[in-house]
Amino acid sequence: MDTADIRQFVPHAGLMCLLDRVLASGDTWLEAEVTIRPDSLFCDGASVGAWVGIEYMAQAIAAFGGVRARSQGQAVKIGFLVGTRKYKSHWPVFPLGSRLQVRVDQQYEADNGLSVFDCRLTCKNEEVASATITVFQPADPAEYLKGTAA
Repeated sequence: MDTADIRQFVPHAGLMCLLDRVLASGDTWLEAEVTIRPDSLFCDGASVGAWVGIEYMAQAIAAFGGVRARSQGQAVKIGFLVGTRKYKSHWPVFPLGSRLQVRVDQQYEADNGLSVFDCRLTCKNEEVASATITVFQPADPAEYLKGTAA
């Protein structure tokens, strides 16, 4: 499976697709990458605030779900970020030119679509941010959004 274009694995479109590519993935993990550029969403001309790291992690989790779905011949589905615990950034901002690797490791997956991931952002093998993120991917997102899902 060609993982060069991350847009095939995430339900985000246009500028809201923040990551550049999937680097590698396995049964319970995924690594992706983003380079901070002047035209990166949330860039103030010199950097992106470290708070955006949570969204980089969440989109890597979405890509994990998308890679899994595609490998099983299924369509990519939307999911929901339920919560973030212990987000810690060692950098206040991600400067222009930074090439960040995002690693997500699934720690728990329930039958109802709830999952927990340990997440790390690194740059040149240095950890720059970490968090535990809980996500929910309902079996039928359209029905769930109507409020009629069981």
